[in-house]
Amino acid sequence: MIKYYVSLLSMILLVSSCNADTKNDNSNGSSDVKLTTSMDTVSYILGVNLGTQLKQDSLSPNHNAVAMGVKDAMDDKVKIDEAKRNEVLQAFVADMQEKFKKKQEEEMEKMKASGAKNLEDGKKFLAENKNKEGVKVTASGLQYKVINPGSSKKPKSTDEVTVHYKGTLLDGKVFDSSYDRGEPAQFTLNGVIPGWTEGLQLIGEGGKVILYIPSELAYGEQSMGNIIPPNSTLTFEVELIKIGK
Repeated sequence: MIKYYVSLLSMILLVSSCNADTKNDNSNGSSDVKLTTSMDTVSYILGVNLGTQLKQDSLSPNHNAVAMGVKDAMDDKVKIDEAKRNEVLQAFVADMQEKFKKKQEEEMEKMKASGAKNLEDGKKFLAENKNKEGVKVTASGLQYKVINPGSSKKPKSTDEVTVHYKGTLLDGKVFDSSYDRGEPAQFTLNGVIPGWTEGLQLIGEGGKVILYIPSELAYGEQSMGNIIPPNSTLTFEVELIKIGK
């Protein structure tokens, strides 16, 4: 992580060096520098990239202090010796690491609480859903409702299939949809979540099924980024378009 921040400082020096070679020097640090030459433009882009990275990392350096540091370094008039600079930078990085660790721990606690609630919500949903008309339950706990049984040709777990599908959370939020992308998906059936592997073998080619997948047959305690929370029960509407390549 120390190397990371050093690289950021190096980029600042690079940007400033590039700017020093132009005739559009603006010592007051205002944003009205004219991008006349290609190096002006490159310098600006480097600055934008650096600023974007700093913003993403929630860092807000003192622009004037940065500019002064660059100028002093180039003029060989640095006010703080190297040992002290390293000491301050290391302390800063250590503080950032501690804050990052604390934030991670807080997020983990929130995820645990969210996961416990999602698990209970899923159990409640499935307990009610299994009594609805047309819904069947397999030995694994997978619930499904056949909309169209399709042909007599059913896939094996090792088959490649082509499908259209829409996936939703219990609150009805769509987290993934091949329909929205405008093209079906292709994959080997045993290469996806267990609920899909089992569920698609229950219908034939050309068929359609709704799968109500308990978390243990989906992603379990894992969260899929900010899309699927931990311990989520998932619902999929799936059309089995084709079996095989």
